[in-house]
Amino acid sequence: MTHKALIVGASGIVGSATAKVLGDEGWQVWGLARTPAQQANVTPVAADLLDPAALASALSGLDPSHVFISSWLRQATEADNIRVNSAMVRNLLTALSPAKSVKHVALVTGLKHYLGPFENYGKGVLPQTPFREEQGRLDVDNFYYAQEDEVFAAADRDGFTWSVHRPHTIVGKAVGNAMNMGTTLAVYATICKHTGRPFRFPGVGMQWEGLTDMTDAALLARHLLWASTTPAAANQDFNVVNGDVFRWKWMWGRIADWFGIEAAPFDGTMRPLEEQMADDAATWSEIARQYDLAEPDMNRLVSPWHTDADLGRPIEVITDMSKSRRLGFLDYQPTDDAFLALFEELRADRLIP
Repeated sequence: MTHKALIVGASGIVGSATAKVLGDEGWQVWGLARTPAQQANVTPVAADLLDPAALASALSGLDPSHVFISSWLRQATEADNIRVNSAMVRNLLTALSPAKSVKHVALVTGLKHYLGPFENYGKGVLPQTPFREEQGRLDVDNFYYAQEDEVFAAADRDGFTWSVHRPHTIVGKAVGNAMNMGTTLAVYATICKHTGRPFRFPGVGMQWEGLTDMTDAALLARHLLWASTTPAAANQDFNVVNGDVFRWKWMWGRIADWFGIEAAPFDGTMRPLEEQMADDAATWSEIARQYDLAEPDMNRLVSPWHTDADLGRPIEVITDMSKSRRLGFLDYQPTDDAFLALFEELRADRLIP
């Protein structure tokens, strides 16, 4: 049987990496986005997940066997996040229901499952780390939970299996993405090099000194493929991280070395990137002109608010992968290699000089 995938959010970090992995495996791939990008081996589908009628029309005639959901829209409050993002999942699965073709749905969420939504991020009583799937949900409203519930309800209605994937901060390439630490740090380092400003760690001492982990987009894509085709992984939730742990006091120097700059000493003062980069759009436009870069709009590349949220957490965050390991997923990716490979890709695509 030919596997047919519908990737929702195909132009994002996770979606584009998943499209490549599935395409390389010979899958037929449709890529759904409001404004689809051109991708090798992907048939674009333009649709708005918040417009049920137009969505049903766009998906008419498609018969995907597997659906990969990696799309969300940031809202001003968590109540609005729940309302909008649960509707997106519900509308999608309702539109696909009449064809009765879907065998598996994979939903990508993240560690806010354990840390809480942005309004209460890393606050209150949290599960012990390493985070494990058995720890379940916090007693707070969270749009990840609402998305899961929509998948569970549709699975009960239509009889497909599901998997939920919880990566930590994702390292990968995508322009216009709402949560993109790797490209944000690349742009910040480039501006520091161009202007002579110190390359300062923007976070808190706990993140500088404590252990953490991250998730490479390609590894996450392979995990999505594995879970959607492994019977023992059906109807399971999974953490997904690279397998290594590091301290930012070490990683910051690794990043600085790649850009040929010095890492400024950390004095314990938090200097958020939203403040450091608030007036850098014109500087980036100047850099883009000087080096003939492909994207002169800095705001299409960076998400300082998200990087600040991660690097400002007052707790050590590491993630247990034992559940996946026991079921046979053994992939491993050193996080510093993931960062450096991303920087090489950004340079090759003329997104940084």
